[in-house]
This record gives sequence, C-alpha cells and structure tokens, in this order.
Amino acid sequence: MRAVQAYCESRVPKDLREELRIEGKRRGRSITIVERRPPWKPGLSSEWSETKVAQLRYEDSAGTWSLHCSDSGGRWHVFDDVRPSRTVEPLLAVVEVDPTGIFWG
Repeated sequence: MRAVQAYCESRVPKDLREELRIEGKRRGRSITIVERRPPWKPGLSSEWSETKVAQLRYEDSAGTWSLHCSDSGGRWHVFDDVRPSRTVEPLLAVVEVDPTGIFWG
C-alpha cells in the first residue's frame, strides 16, 4: 500500500490538492486508484466526486498483483498489456504511462 500511496501523492502537486486528489482505496486483496475532485457547486454537496482510474488485485495463490481497468459500466477487466507482477511498481508504471489512454483518458 505504501508504494501506491507514494505514487498517488506524486501525481498531484501539493498546491493543487484542494482541487484534485489521487488516492488508493484498499478493500480486501484489491487497491483501487481513484481521482477525486471537490464539489463543482459549493452548497449543493460537500462530497468530493470520485472517478475510478485503475485497480490492482493480489492473487494469493500466485503471489502476484494484476492490473485491471474499468469499463463504462463500472466493471473491472484485466488489462492484458501487462503481465502480473510480484510487486505493484511495474503495474503503477503502466498506469502512469497509460499506453492506451484507458486509465487517464
């Protein structure tokens, strides 16, 4: 989780964190990277909006992490352009480069 947190923090300069946040949310054996933005119209809601960017899933039996992307319906699919890895760093590098534009658009 530390590597994911460090990656997320590196994506947004400190002076812009009131306008944009990149966060990792852990649930079970998966970590979902999300982009968060403040309410577009103050007073309507105090909740930040959230857009799913990528998901990392740990497979216990193989001891590896895999990278997943979300479709327009919010379902996750294996991102076939990268193989599972024992660490998350190679997968985060693929998310950063975003060779197909599926993660950051």
